Amino acid sequence: MALSFCGIDNGTNAYSVEKGVLNNGCFVDALNLVPHVFLLFITFPILFIGWGSQSSKVQIHHNTWLHFPGHNLRWILTFSLLFVHVCEFAEGIVSNKMMETNHLHLFMPAFMGFIAATTSVVYYHNIETSNFPKLLLVLFIYWVLAFITKSIKLWKFAEYHVGPQHLRFCITALLVLLYGLLMAVEINVIRIRRYVFFANPQKVKPPEDLQDLGVRFLQPFVNLLSKATYWWMNPLIIGAHKRPIELKKIGKLPIAMRALTNYLRLKDAYEDQRTAEDPDRAPSIWRSMYRAFGRPILLSSTFRYLADLLGFAGPLCISGIVKYLKTDKDVATPDKIKETYFGVYFMSSTELLQNTSVLAVLLFLALVLQRTFLQASYYVTIETGINLRGALLAMIYNKILRLSTSNMSMGEMTLGQINNLVAIETNQLMWFLFLCPNLWAMPVQIVMGVILLYYLLGWSALVGASVIVLLAPVQYLIATKLADTQKSSLEHSTDRLKKTTEILKGIKLLKLYAWENIFCDSVEDTRGKELTSLKTFALYTSMSIFMNAAIPIAAVLATFVMHHFLDKTGPSPSEAFAALALFHILVTPLFLLSTVVRFAVKALVSVQKLGEFLQSDEIGDDSWRNGDMPLSFEAGKKHLGVTKAINRKQPMRYQMDNYEQPTRRQMRPTETEDVAVKVSNGFFTWGSNLSTLSDINIRIPTGQLTMIVGQVGCGKSSLLLAMLGEMQTIEGRVFWSNKNRYSVAYATQKSWLLNATVEENITFGCHFSKQRYKAVIDACSLQPDIDLLPFGDQTEIGERGINLSGGQRQRICVARALYQNTNIVFLDDPFSALDIHLSDHLMQEGILKFLQDDKRTVVLVTHKLQYLIHADWIIAMKDGSVLREGTLKDIQTHDVELYDHWKTLMNRQDQELEKDIQQDSQTTLERKTLRRAFYSREAKNQMDDEDEEEEEEEEEDDNMSTTTNRRSKIPWRMCWCYMSSGGFFMVFLMVSSKLLKHSVIVAIDYWLALWTSSKTNQSAGAGTYASNGTRLADSASSNATLPTPGNPEAESDSYYLPVFIVLCAAGITLCLITSLTVEFLGLSAATNLHHNLLNKIIHAPIRFFDITPLGQILNRFSADTNIIDQHIPPTLESLTRSTLLCLSAIGVISSITPAFLIALVPLAVAFYFIQKYFRVASKDLQDLDDSTQLPLLCHFSETAEGLTTIRAFRHEARFKQRMLELTDTNNTAYLFLSAANRWLEVRTDYLGAVIVLTAAGASIWSFSYGLRSGGLVGLGLTYALTVTNYLNWVVRNLADLEVQMAAVKKVNSFLSTESENYEGSMDTSQVPENWPQDGEIKIQDLCVRYDPMLKPVLKHVNAYIEPGQKVGICGRTGSGKSSLSLAFFNMVDIFEGKIVIDGIDICKLPLQTLRSRLSIILQDPVLFSGSIRFNLDPERTCTDDRLWEALEIAQLKNMVKALPGGLDAVVTEGGENFSVGQRQLFCLARAFVRKSSILIMDEATASIDMATENILQKVVMTAFADRTVVTIAHRVHTILTADLVIVMKRGNILEYDKPETLLEQEDGMFASFVKADM
Repeated sequence: MALSFCGIDNGTNAYSVEKGVLNNGCFVDALNLVPHVFLLFITFPILFIGWGSQSSKVQIHHNTWLHFPGHNLRWILTFSLLFVHVCEFAEGIVSNKMMETNHLHLFMPAFMGFIAATTSVVYYHNIETSNFPKLLLVLFIYWVLAFITKSIKLWKFAEYHVGPQHLRFCITALLVLLYGLLMAVEINVIRIRRYVFFANPQKVKPPEDLQDLGVRFLQPFVNLLSKATYWWMNPLIIGAHKRPIELKKIGKLPIAMRALTNYLRLKDAYEDQRTAEDPDRAPSIWRSMYRAFGRPILLSSTFRYLADLLGFAGPLCISGIVKYLKTDKDVATPDKIKETYFGVYFMSSTELLQNTSVLAVLLFLALVLQRTFLQASYYVTIETGINLRGALLAMIYNKILRLSTSNMSMGEMTLGQINNLVAIETNQLMWFLFLCPNLWAMPVQIVMGVILLYYLLGWSALVGASVIVLLAPVQYLIATKLADTQKSSLEHSTDRLKKTTEILKGIKLLKLYAWENIFCDSVEDTRGKELTSLKTFALYTSMSIFMNAAIPIAAVLATFVMHHFLDKTGPSPSEAFAALALFHILVTPLFLLSTVVRFAVKALVSVQKLGEFLQSDEIGDDSWRNGDMPLSFEAGKKHLGVTKAINRKQPMRYQMDNYEQPTRRQMRPTETEDVAVKVSNGFFTWGSNLSTLSDINIRIPTGQLTMIVGQVGCGKSSLLLAMLGEMQTIEGRVFWSNKNRYSVAYATQKSWLLNATVEENITFGCHFSKQRYKAVIDACSLQPDIDLLPFGDQTEIGERGINLSGGQRQRICVARALYQNTNIVFLDDPFSALDIHLSDHLMQEGILKFLQDDKRTVVLVTHKLQYLIHADWIIAMKDGSVLREGTLKDIQTHDVELYDHWKTLMNRQDQELEKDIQQDSQTTLERKTLRRAFYSREAKNQMDDEDEEEEEEEEEDDNMSTTTNRRSKIPWRMCWCYMSSGGFFMVFLMVSSKLLKHSVIVAIDYWLALWTSSKTNQSAGAGTYASNGTRLADSASSNATLPTPGNPEAESDSYYLPVFIVLCAAGITLCLITSLTVEFLGLSAATNLHHNLLNKIIHAPIRFFDITPLGQILNRFSADTNIIDQHIPPTLESLTRSTLLCLSAIGVISSITPAFLIALVPLAVAFYFIQKYFRVASKDLQDLDDSTQLPLLCHFSETAEGLTTIRAFRHEARFKQRMLELTDTNNTAYLFLSAANRWLEVRTDYLGAVIVLTAAGASIWSFSYGLRSGGLVGLGLTYALTVTNYLNWVVRNLADLEVQMAAVKKVNSFLSTESENYEGSMDTSQVPENWPQDGEIKIQDLCVRYDPMLKPVLKHVNAYIEPGQKVGICGRTGSGKSSLSLAFFNMVDIFEGKIVIDGIDICKLPLQTLRSRLSIILQDPVLFSGSIRFNLDPERTCTDDRLWEALEIAQLKNMVKALPGGLDAVVTEGGENFSVGQRQLFCLARAFVRKSSILIMDEATASIDMATENILQKVVMTAFADRTVVTIAHRVHTILTADLVIVMKRGNILEYDKPETLLEQEDGMFASFVKADM
């Protein structure tokens, strides 16, 4: 029987037990089978029953998951056990080959042990997830039995003097140790959980995060295997293919990772450093970071060291395989002296490592382990980095809430600085944490690598290594240069953006004046500067890439040339390829080291900035200030100790009330105390020691209306802030009657809105009561404005929403103060931005009715003295102190002078009032602009933002296949578009040089393989190396290619060496060429795309700007252009490089061992699916990360702006809570993104390991059939090793490129817009020089529409205007007046009829000519940043006298003369340094500068006061006496003096005559207008 268990060798009776049962080796082995079989018999039924019942529930929910004590240790031990079993099995099989017949007992128990160990871990996992520890007893029994049987075996070995020099002894000893440890782990579980042998078993609940089903991030809770391979991510990543990942899908963060938890950790570490003896010493942020987050960093570093050490196993195994492939064939088996005990062969320990198959398997395991450790190390640092960022953000936020206001106003802490801290510094620190294990891992890795190289190649290796080390500082230099150039290009791009924004805001004006090209050129000019710095950037980047690619080639070259001169024999293939692999390993840390050092330097700067910020002044702690962290911040904290430590200042309960108070206010019929706030002997300052307010003694009576009046800048607002405790008190006290100081409703002068809906801005965190809300809205007369908004009061406003005008914003702020249920309301000049009707309404309805009925204490700062009669108490201020205090009667009797002064002022205000009523009020104007904005937006909504909508529509199809298809396609079309805009020559150059470079690199390595193989073969031919007289089969074939004279070595070297040097040199130059071509391809693409985009957009018809939101266009110029400029080229480079490397490696392996191709098919399929799923998921997670980052940054800047309001309202706790939620959301997205990256990398790395294994297997197999030389096998394996590094880069770069190509797509979607038709049908030369000379206008049957899709706005209009006539056009909003003015400039689509000016049809003229010969003054004044001269005459064609003359006509001459620089005085962005009226006058002057015979005024005098307007009317009449003036009237009385009046209604002309004639028609439209206006 050939397969007997104990074997039947001749002359031995395997079954004899004469010497005692245990002395028969076969029996001992049989005994070892027992525990394994026992375990399988018991556990299989349990598992089947468990699985059977489980399948009904489909998936056991993770709320029962928990880890038994020693969970991780058990997994590690079990894995080691499996590994040892594999070794035992291998040893058994090798030994079995030595015997005459099969001895099953040599490997059978090992095989069963392997199965049993696997079962044990599966079984344990199932018990653990269902939390049923009683069943663990089975495992306990198994470990005991296995331990006993293995110990017997070991004891018998020792008795027979089998020692550690024999492999089987070592394996058995290891097994005994492992079983013992596992037994200990099991006993430990019994000790802690007491599930058996104890009376009261311990009940353990799973972690609380898992019971809260919102937690979807399972990394901390899954078992070790799933942790290492991210198996739990599978459903998420594969599911992303069907429907996109949303915020709901990624759930909440586990408690340990929440910002609050980490904030408390960091804060404790920070505060603990403040010692009693030295309280002022600034705590070190580094130390507190180390205390709070040091341990995970140490863990990560440990993983990193393990991974790096395992990384060196690769080259060593390769050298072993190549070395022993030779000997394997030469070993003659029969000569071996057999070592037998128990009648079986025992193998020596070293023998196993000389077996190539064993080495291949070891190589595979080492790779898998190395990659697992590396990914674990990455993951731990990233998680810690995210935790640190959360903690830092919370720390910064708490500090912001306590910053003293003076800091903000004195400009020590600007908003920009705070935003930088949040957006830049915290991220720098996070990145530093990601990279910091590299700082101490890399030097070790480099040293180890150099030692190994020395061991392989001797001194010459050190030459190669020194090449690498010496070039590292150059890398660092390049890296710092890169950072500098990036800064300068950033400055240029902000400059360019500013210019672009201005152009887009004033685009209508630019088109009407035909100035587009001038402004376009100025942008192109800045872009040119930006491109210059981008060129330097590209140059340095390509240098850095070049260094990275060329260094290993240079090192290899130096090493082998040196080796050739030092050591005449030359390296063997095994040494050569191990060295090659080592060089590849060494390059990475050196390349990265420069980056890491740069980040470390940046982190030092960031920490310094943070430290300064955390040390800056805080607001004073007044008696009523609550502790620094209200309770809600602590919500659900287990460690109350921390809470107490933080709130030293007040007991817990009080805080609780404090937070709850605002929502429940008790209404009392009579308020007992009559003083709400009292200030006694107060001196307050804004930080410098000069007191802003001095000697303040005031009281605010409860439940009454107090008014504070005084001139501008006398300290009225400061007084409010002093009472709120925002100012620094020099001396004196502020007393609040105790029940009042919970929260104060406060409306600031500069209105502050949240980025939220209108409703949220008004309710501001209070519960919503419909009745109250309605009352407040009516009191502030917000209803008409809300009706105009697209979604009513659910419309988002603020930075990211719709921009409201000043008056609307202010009314919302007042509404917020009214809505709050507080005893005290402070209103700081709430009427400043409101016109008279609204102010009256607000005063009557809001303040007198709404607030006084509620008996709330109101403090009102105002300039409108006519309201003083309503005040119960008046405080008059002057120069920072109180002038008078009392009722109006008191002041009337005691301070007659002041009272008279007020009276005269009041009269003046009353006159203004009458004037105001004459004008169309400011509010209607605001509402009108709002309506305009939405009118155009709604039209836009019908047409819709093409690129985004298309995608959504596609997704809405229920047909799943189409959507999955769309989501996994790579945007090849966009890639092509990008490439072609780079220019075909560059693309061709790039592709050809890339291919050449990679083929040269392969050639170098192939040549090296031939060279080293030839050496060993020749020496074999010389007879030095033939141990048993047989010459190697392939030496003859390789020698046949060379002439064989007397001394073959010298010959061959003179043949191989020069070729090698030439190839290396070619490789290095090609590296340089490729890195340059890629970068410059990117540059030219960026140049062309931006140039085309700018030209398209500037020449687009005006309609385009009406329907496309400004923000969207700006995004194309900022974010998208930035991606095209800086991100696509490196991604493209990296993608092509890693793809070509992988392909060339696979090509090399399959050409050496064609058998590899068979294994390649399943691997390729696996790779395809991994990348397909990953790309989709990664894109979604990236979007989530981006979209959750914005609200977080906005929340920070919002808080910093509205500090005083938040503190007055006492809403700090709510804002902190919001900040924590936003931080956690963003961190969740980021964590998932990095976990998905790990998911991908683990999988591609395992694939790479499998590739190495198959390559090794295939080459061993083909070598044993004598197909290949050793050198080529080494070459194949070295290449297989590089594949593992680059596979995941292929996928990650693909995913990145896909995201980045979206930018090209967006830019491209704008490139397809139609331009205006600039040519016209006439040639410029045909138009007379001085046309239009007379200014005669004929309008014939004119029909106009904004877009072919829309209804016409002017229908069949006919009119005739004689030269020099003054024409007025009036009509209601939307009657087509402005459209008519645009028609003169051919800005709108004239689809029927024509306008003939001086005998030429304007539609035939080139636009440039037409628009440059007419003048127009627009309704909203537009000024550009630059000088006054530039604003009046950007073409630089006029003399100074002409400009001064124009300014004189516009009543501006004296003002401009007074400015520094006169005509060259600076105009800031948007003309902010002039008032609206002045800006309007500048626009008039601009029209006068261009002396055209036709002037069109489109409601040009709306924002000018009456007096100036009258002067202007006269001036226009005189200065333009002989020209044609068309005025579109806003207030009808301006056109009463005109020669001709046209009244329009709904796009038709209703009345057309002289004003006198029209006024006689009593029931006419014009007459009714005039009546209404009078």
